[in-house]
Amino acid sequence: MSLTVPESLAAGFEDQDWLARLPALAESCLTNWDLTVDGEPMHGACALVLPVRRAGGEPAVLKVTWPHEEAEHEALALSIWDGASSVRLLAHDPGAWALLLERLDPAVTLESEPLPEALAVLAGMIRRLDRPAPAGVRHLRDVAARWVREFPAENDGLVPDDVVAQAVAYCRELGPTAGNHLVNEDLHFQNVLRGERAPWLVIDPKPVAGDREFGLCQLLWNRFEEATLLARLAVVVDMAGLDRELARKWTFVRAVDNWLYAGPDHWLGDRCARIAGVLAGPG
Repeated sequence: MSLTVPESLAAGFEDQDWLARLPALAESCLTNWDLTVDGEPMHGACALVLPVRRAGGEPAVLKVTWPHEEAEHEALALSIWDGASSVRLLAHDPGAWALLLERLDPAVTLESEPLPEALAVLAGMIRRLDRPAPAGVRHLRDVAARWVREFPAENDGLVPDDVVAQAVAYCRELGPTAGNHLVNEDLHFQNVLRGERAPWLVIDPKPVAGDREFGLCQLLWNRFEEATLLARLAVVVDMAGLDRELARKWTFVRAVDNWLYAGPDHWLGDRCARIAGVLAGPG
């Protein structure tokens, strides 16, 4: 068959070389794993997702991801969790950055659930998916050390200097002593889908080794207007058994990182600026 890249994925995507190779990558996986496309293609910000049928007729999805650091160990995390509160990994082609996954219902996510119930599900997942990080997963101490250098260098009037300085101070304080938990830094409402063998299952993890408190900021910038930020953070921290001050500091750092990345005129930058403002404490 001949695959074409959805226009909505191709529009504005900077890596044109990957987009050009994407149909061939997907077609090779379809052939190698004996898959038949079983529906319309879907995508997120950096991956093509195809509903497929395996040779025996079982439904699945083929995900081909744009190669980037955050997604490098997605398959490893899924293999460690082995379907416990997460989508099940069926096969993996590291050369193509491709994963064959069990099929879930993409139309039903925690985004549509009442916020208190959704936060309870997410907090439970933080507890149940807690594992020691395996060797090779990027570590928070290295990420924090890089941010110490990058935050001031990247800031060109986008973020107040005192805010950047506070984030750098927290990186210097927390990075060297960060733990070794397998943390999903992209656990949020739209990345938890309805399943058949379990009510809710995590998809699309972005693994990092470190403190569990590092993986909370996206729970604030999503569904942003539905509850006060401090109250929402406190609910998740308490239900997941996390440290409040460590959660505040790491969430502040991640808000500053995304503020710098997106810029103040982008919706994400604006929300992260407001998150940083709420969570700022004594420098």
